[in-house]
Amino acid sequence: MLLCIRKQTNLNQLIHMKTKTNLYLFLIALISAMGGFLFGYDWVVIGGAKPFYEQYFQIADSPTMQGWAMSSALIGCLIGALSAGKLSDRLGRKPILIVAAGLFICTAIGTGAVNSFGWFNVFRLIGGFAIGIASSLSPMYIAEIAPAHLRGRFVSINQLTVVLGILSAQIVNWQIAEPVADHATAEMIRLSWNGQTGWRWMFWAMAVPAALFFFFSFVLPESPRWLASSGYKEKAFRIFTKIGGEAHAREELAAIEAASCEKTVEGGFRQLLHPSMRKILLIGVVMAVLQQWCGINVIFNYAQEIFMAAGYGVSDVLMNIVVTGVTNVIFTILAMCVVDRWGRKALTLFGAFGLTLIYAFMGAAYWFHISGVLLLVIVVAAIACYAMTLATTMWVIISEIFPNRIRGVAMSVCTFALWAACFILTYTFPVLNTGLGAAGTFWLYGIICLAGGIFVWRRLPETKGKSLEEIEHELIQ
Repeated sequence: MLLCIRKQTNLNQLIHMKTKTNLYLFLIALISAMGGFLFGYDWVVIGGAKPFYEQYFQIADSPTMQGWAMSSALIGCLIGALSAGKLSDRLGRKPILIVAAGLFICTAIGTGAVNSFGWFNVFRLIGGFAIGIASSLSPMYIAEIAPAHLRGRFVSINQLTVVLGILSAQIVNWQIAEPVADHATAEMIRLSWNGQTGWRWMFWAMAVPAALFFFFSFVLPESPRWLASSGYKEKAFRIFTKIGGEAHAREELAAIEAASCEKTVEGGFRQLLHPSMRKILLIGVVMAVLQQWCGINVIFNYAQEIFMAAGYGVSDVLMNIVVTGVTNVIFTILAMCVVDRWGRKALTLFGAFGLTLIYAFMGAAYWFHISGVLLLVIVVAAIACYAMTLATTMWVIISEIFPNRIRGVAMSVCTFALWAACFILTYTFPVLNTGLGAAGTFWLYGIICLAGGIFVWRRLPETKGKSLEEIEHELIQ
């Protein structure tokens, strides 16, 4: 009887310890992932403000200026992504995340306060720089703190906060904007509250979560893997212990030390060109480009044109955008539930080939001038497929396939490739839409998804359930 009581007591203590460590891990992952929330908000808020700031700055008749307004932030993204890895490898993950949070506050206040198109783009560039940092560091930080069997789910928290940020921006835009009459002229919109003030509040609203991220970032621990690789093993041991207990800490430090003994060359951009790294870098870059060139971000950034082409008015467009945002959140949560069970490769294949089929139907709908609810259903299906697959698996894959010593710079290169692809996608959509029409444009995106699916099927290894050091050992053979 006494033995049973002792066993039950020990079991209760283990359960309590596991619950406590998982809660701590969840909280620090959630704080880091606030960078993802702001990434999503800042990336999408401009779509809802677009019908109004274009009239305010009087650029509605200039496709070039429209394209620059939508894509100027991407220049900042490129610079931020390329800088984040080297800076975080040198200074640590935590201080660079704090810098990103401060920049988000700056862009939120500045973008809404300007009165000239030039300064509007300056603050969009600053916001893009912050997005570039956050999109690179937040998933990498989470991957470095999470145990192998939970890594997919915890890295997916970052993607969940991204889509929550997107949904928040969509809801804020919808609630801030006053109803626009169907017969409203461009001049009427320009002189309305929406055209003079409403779009500003859409950007200013981001200052609240940005300030929360800034203050909470100071309580984040430094990445224990960065600490260990930088010689601070005692600090790394304490953090690993807090995350998973002493046995987990000893196991993780032993694996890091073994990996560092096998490869003693210091990480850097030059190391990425080593023959053993090229195939891994190719996988990371192709995954990043595929996530963008699959075309879903066009739906978020140019939702106004897409839904208005389907016969919806401006107010209905804002409501439909919220519908797509809710879909995005629901299927991202579903992805979190299955990414560690089904595996990264299976989900990615499902996404690439699924979008190929959906875009075939979407292009046909535009070709035969099918509008209204049916087109909305097809768009929602595309977003659901993307959210459950490519949106989530890409960040998980690129955060775990690279060795510890070059993870920062490798993530920078992949994220740079992502934002370069996103810039090309965003800037070229108006041109493709004019030249090929909506049908031809989405058929083109479908062909890209088909090619990406074939690449994934042939080249992408499965990484679920393996430690970062095990993945490194397998991929560099």
